[in-house]
Amino acid sequence: MTVSSPFQHAQPDQNIVLYDTMQRGKVPFVPGTPGHVGMYLCGPTVYSDAHLGHAKKEVAFDVIRRTFMHFGYAVRYVANITDVGHLQDDSDDGEDKIARRAALERLEPMEVADKYFWSFMADMGALNVLKPSINPRATGHITEQIALIEELIERGHAYEVGGNVYFDVRSWPGYGKLSGRNLDDQEEGTREAVRGDKRDPRDFALWKRAEHGHIMRWPSPWGVGFPGWHIECSAMSLKYLGEGFDIHGGGLDLQFPHHEAEIAQAEAAGHAFARYWMHNNMLTIGGEKMSKSKGNFTTIADVLAEHDPMVVRFLLVSSHYRSITEFSEAAFESARSGYRRLSEALHEVERRLNDAPVGHDDALEGKIGAHVQTFEDAMRDDFNTPRALAALFGLTGDLNTALAAGTVGRTTLQRARDAYRELGGNVLGLFEGGAAEQQDETQVIAALMDLVLKARQNYRLNKQYAEADELRDTLGGVGVTVEDTKDGPRWRR
Repeated sequence: MTVSSPFQHAQPDQNIVLYDTMQRGKVPFVPGTPGHVGMYLCGPTVYSDAHLGHAKKEVAFDVIRRTFMHFGYAVRYVANITDVGHLQDDSDDGEDKIARRAALERLEPMEVADKYFWSFMADMGALNVLKPSINPRATGHITEQIALIEELIERGHAYEVGGNVYFDVRSWPGYGKLSGRNLDDQEEGTREAVRGDKRDPRDFALWKRAEHGHIMRWPSPWGVGFPGWHIECSAMSLKYLGEGFDIHGGGLDLQFPHHEAEIAQAEAAGHAFARYWMHNNMLTIGGEKMSKSKGNFTTIADVLAEHDPMVVRFLLVSSHYRSITEFSEAAFESARSGYRRLSEALHEVERRLNDAPVGHDDALEGKIGAHVQTFEDAMRDDFNTPRALAALFGLTGDLNTALAAGTVGRTTLQRARDAYRELGGNVLGLFEGGAAEQQDETQVIAALMDLVLKARQNYRLNKQYAEADELRDTLGGVGVTVEDTKDGPRWRR
């Protein structure tokens, strides 16, 4: 790999531990292929605008992906798009979510899927979420899903009734091992609705017969129909990551029945499936889970209209991915304050780099190294972002103390800048753009600000105080503070 920062690892780190839902505890991460990580994330069903709960999942696994990259791994990150087969209330009855929205908006189903896919991607771009290596759509993999269903029928784990194909949960003793549910304890009508043509009410659909007028339909060995929700992810993850891939991720609400069904389908068909299972916890409003079904959701677009995207991201990474994140104005105010402190410290370092004398500070560099170590240890320990952020705040405190005490050498400032850019930027995703790009931008901004401050000084010398105050107030309106010191005017964001 190409190492672009002195804080990136040239060789894969072998000391990462993660919480595996299947094993119900933290375990060492051992990749199937040395130096490589294959990750699959259950992506959105693109039938409406994404809400902040989706943002938590996407940002959480984006940070996990970035962390593996920081520690020297090559990552193939596959995140699917569900654009067919996800029925209302996750049951085997009712309308397809995409088809229902298409009827409401009087659009073709693929128009709906494309509309909300690009809306979702715009939200993710604003939140600085890296694009997946592969973004497969369910409708583009009907052939693979049919082939997997045929394997299940051939092995006696699925059956067809009148054009519908169901997975026979009684035929697979492992069903329930991820969620820890006992099949005999599962009651009818909890998540999987009862259908009269099922052998067992807990069997779930692999293929659905398209009733008259259903607008999403494909030919199959069992007649014209469409795939069930669960089969899609099994087929696509195996296609792009192969047998026994490393990590399957998703929200905690997908653990049952979706992920449980994925495992049963893949393994019953004779395929080694995901080796580690990771789930992020939910986002709450007033203690209740945010969800579209409850009507207490806020879209990402609405949140971004009111808050800086990086403040939103800061809020999401300030809690551990397996912890609940509470959404409130108080939480946003805290995130805004925390992000401002880090971003201002980075800006001050980059501003001072231009005029810093050659040299370094051994004591301060030792502290920088210690904070980097603390940050990395936190991320090795199941991607503990709150502890990692605490390390960045520790770095900021020591750095501010040193800057207030006097001049810091250029080498030390570069080391501090690189630490912020790599750990806060490349790992946590809180600072957009690479170090080189940001350095160029910083130099342009610094040159322009020097001109502005000189103009303000000239106004003051000529006793044009109203014009000088207008310049200061204009800068304040865009978040730039001007301070008059004994050494002359200074500015900061």
